[in-house]
Amino acid sequence: MRQGPGGFWSGCGGICRDCAYSLLHFCPQVLVGCLNGSVKLFSTEKGKFIETRDCQGGQGPFCGLAVHDSALITCVESGLLKVWREASSENVETQVGPGVCRMRQNPEQLHHVATGGKENCLKVWDLQRPQEPVFRAKNVRHDWLNLRVPVWERDLQFLPGSEKIVTCTGHHQVRLYDPSSPKRRPVLEVTFGEYPLTALSLTPGANEVVVGSSHGDMAVVDLRQGRLVKCLKGFAGSIRSVQCHPTLPLVASCGLDRFLRLHHLHHKRLEHKVYLKSRLNCLLLTSREKWEDEDPGSAAAPEADVKEEDDLWDSMEIVATKPAPKRKAELPPPDPGAPKPQQGKRAKKQKGMNMEP
Repeated sequence: MRQGPGGFWSGCGGICRDCAYSLLHFCPQVLVGCLNGSVKLFSTEKGKFIETRDCQGGQGPFCGLAVHDSALITCVESGLLKVWREASSENVETQVGPGVCRMRQNPEQLHHVATGGKENCLKVWDLQRPQEPVFRAKNVRHDWLNLRVPVWERDLQFLPGSEKIVTCTGHHQVRLYDPSSPKRRPVLEVTFGEYPLTALSLTPGANEVVVGSSHGDMAVVDLRQGRLVKCLKGFAGSIRSVQCHPTLPLVASCGLDRFLRLHHLHHKRLEHKVYLKSRLNCLLLTSREKWEDEDPGSAAAPEADVKEEDDLWDSMEIVATKPAPKRKAELPPPDPGAPKPQQGKRAKKQKGMNMEP
């Protein structure tokens, strides 16, 4: 692991898509899932990886990371959902089905996780009883040609304050599920665009969801009325991760065009755009509010150093120096082999007038 130019860190074995889990709410650390099957703990205070854990099992990259009761929760593409405890004999694992694209934890019930993928419908699992899912979604009815609608859940998220789950599919659909409803089919469905939806994030009020597609389109969908509200522009590649600020009307996004973008949700304005040199898989926003004001001592230290440096320069004696005299431009010596310049008619006439008696 080494730090590259511009403060970027590399050498972690390749980060899986959507496999960074934030621990900033509890401590300034971030979990990172790597393609080699290891999970690394990155400290934002020290600026380095401080711990590595081998979590190999199953096939394919990680599809989600979570933490519950000091235990690490991982899920891979082949469908192996595993709880890693300090003692290996206490590890718990279950099979959630192949082709998993996403696993997320319920932020209010940490022992509940949801999974979904390609031909793998949405399921909610209780890690205390992982034998069977507590909720299994049912596919929608056949289309107008009486053909089966394929299942492809790409991303999902729990709505705060309820058991509802919003998902986006690879067939450009946004769906809302309610496990407390007697029917297991989605209670709301909205289509956006013509390309697969790859990422989503709930707005601060949880009444709207921001979705991004593989074609570089991003939009805001109202979950109450089931309609498209607005579109956000300025993308040049597939969007891989979207995250809204927990309190401010801002949404951050990144993707294959190597740019990190920050949009204003109300004005649809692109506030910031940063080029980060590599293809981006995921991003995280800190869950701590006003984190700049948490440690005033660290912010005051650079200001004190600058003040001491200014006082040092002010205490130095000023030495007056005379300006160097300006040198006249020296003409190059004449070339003896060069032809002499011809005199004009006016110069010859003036010379003849001066020679007359």
